[in-house]
Amino acid sequence: MTDDRGFHPRALGEIAIRCADMAAMVQFYEQVVGLQRLSGDHDSAITFFRIAEGFGGHTQVLALFHHSTAPRPGQHRAGAEGPVTGAGSSLHHIALSLPFDEQAAVTSWYDKIGQPYRVEQFGWVGWRGIFTEDPEGNTVELVSYDPSMLAEA
Repeated sequence: MTDDRGFHPRALGEIAIRCADMAAMVQFYEQVVGLQRLSGDHDSAITFFRIAEGFGGHTQVLALFHHSTAPRPGQHRAGAEGPVTGAGSSLHHIALSLPFDEQAAVTSWYDKIGQPYRVEQFGWVGWRGIFTEDPEGNTVELVSYDPSMLAEA
């Protein structure tokens, strides 16, 4: 089949999460997950974290937006009520990639700080994911590829 669009996305540019408790969320993504903060802080309306290099000069970022913030009124929702998270949210989870040989460090770190997690393997693609939750109930996966985990076809 021929692709007539003339374009195809090559990388994730940004993940944006609407938050109720910015302080807890900033602390989690900075101290628990280990992302580098680019701008904002625990009481900012918007805080950005660097995920990775990205594609074409656009750094891959995680953006946390306080739920009362509408950076572009009319285009972004804002309100007094906190966002719906967990099972009631349309966000299933976010997954951040890392090398397979760093997964033992993830589980050791989570054990050390008392961060609950679960591990799942996906043999059909050779992935292993370590799942946890951020302070607002969003599932966060740290996922790795290992060809030895590919299931026999």
